[in-house]
Amino acid sequence: MAARQIINLLRGSVRVEVTGAFPERFLNLCAQEGLAFWDMEQPDSHTLRLTVAWTDRKALDELAGRTGCTVSTGEKKGVPPFLLRFRKRYAFLVGLAMALAAVCFLSRFVLVLEVEGNERIPAQVILTELSRQGLKPGAYGPSLDLRGITNEVLLNLKELSWITVNLHGIRAQIVVREALAQPEMVDESLQGDIVARAPGIVTRMEAWSGDPAVSVGDTVLAGDVLIRGSLEMGQPLVGDVIPPPMTVRALGKVEGRTWRTLTASIPLEAAVKSYTGEERSGWSLTFLGRRFNFSEKGGISYDKYDKIAETWNLTLPGGTVLPVALRRETCRAYETSAVPVEPQAARAMLEARLLEQLAELLGETGEEVSHSFTAWEGNGMLTVQLVAECKEELGRFQADLGSAGMVVVPQGQ
Repeated sequence: MAARQIINLLRGSVRVEVTGAFPERFLNLCAQEGLAFWDMEQPDSHTLRLTVAWTDRKALDELAGRTGCTVSTGEKKGVPPFLLRFRKRYAFLVGLAMALAAVCFLSRFVLVLEVEGNERIPAQVILTELSRQGLKPGAYGPSLDLRGITNEVLLNLKELSWITVNLHGIRAQIVVREALAQPEMVDESLQGDIVARAPGIVTRMEAWSGDPAVSVGDTVLAGDVLIRGSLEMGQPLVGDVIPPPMTVRALGKVEGRTWRTLTASIPLEAAVKSYTGEERSGWSLTFLGRRFNFSEKGGISYDKYDKIAETWNLTLPGGTVLPVALRRETCRAYETSAVPVEPQAARAMLEARLLEQLAELLGETGEEVSHSFTAWEGNGMLTVQLVAECKEELGRFQADLGSAGMVVVPQGQ
C-alpha cells in the first residue's frame, strides 16, 4: 500500500457529488481555499463527483452555497468514519482505548523467554540463572543491562561458552553455545594397581603400564590384583645388585566373564484405591510468575486424597505461550483396600526391573551373554532372582595408601 493511501485511510475520506449550473466555479473556490480533492469525475455538464478529506467535508457546504450548487454525501472510508459508528457505544470506545494502552505499555515488558542452541544443559537451568540476574517474565525491557546479565550467566554456568539475549518486543530470544566437554585427565603421578571389581574369568589382558599379575583363563575374586603398579628392572647392572622394581601407575584393559546375581521382591497383596465421591476444587491465576489464589482458605479434611492439577496457559495464535495461566486443583478423597496381586504380572514386572538394573550395572562397556530367573513365594512376598553371565571390564584402579589414601578409579582412566 502506497504512503498516500495509508494517510488517506488514517485521516478518512468521503465521496461527494456536486450539482449546479456552474460546477466549475465550485472547483475554482476549492482551489482558492486550499481544499484538496482527487478522483474527480464529470458525468454531465452540471454534475461533478470527487473525493475530499474527512475534515474538509463541512467546508464544502459553504462553498456550494456561494456558487449556487448542492453537495450530497456518498461513500465514506477510513478510520474516523469507522469510529464514528460507535460514538454512542462508550463501553466499546473505553475498551478499545484500554486495549491500545495495554499494548503500548505491555510491549515494553518481557513476557516470553525462548532458549535456543542448548543440547546438554536443560533450558530450565538457563532460565533459572537468568531469573537470578533479573531477566524473567515481567521484567522491564529498557532497564535491563543485557551485557552485564550475560556476563554473569557465563561466570555461573561453566557449561556455556557464549550467550546473547535479543529483545523483540515482549519476547526475549536467548541464544547459547555450549562449551566443549573437557577430556578426563589421568594423573600418572598417582601410583597404584588395577584390581578386580567382581569375580570372573579373565578373557583378555592388555597391560599398558605395569606388570600383569594374572593370565587369560585365570579365575579371580573381587579385589585381586590384575596389573601390578610396578616394573621389574631385569638383570643386575653392577655386580650382583638387583635394582628394586620401579613403582608406576598401572594402566591397561582387562576383560572377563562374570556372573551377576540380582534379587527383587514385591508384596503379594497391594493397596487399591476406591474414590468416595468427595472432592474439593480450588482455582488460582499465575501472572508474571506471581500466583493469586481464589479458593477459600482451609485444610483438607480427607485422610487420603489425590490432588489433580489442570493448567490452561494463555497462548498466542503463533504458539507463543504467555506467562499467564489459570490453574485448577482438585482433591479427590479415596479409601484403600487390600487385593491379591496377580503372580504372573508381578513376576513379569520384577523381571523387567532386574534386567534394567543389570543394564545400568554393566554400563556401555559391558554385555550380557545369557540370563535365567528363579522365583519363589514366602512371608507374603514374591521374590525373583536373576543370574546373568556377562562380558565386561574387570579392572578398576586402586591407588596406594601411601601416595594419596585409598582412591578407586574405574580402570582405563
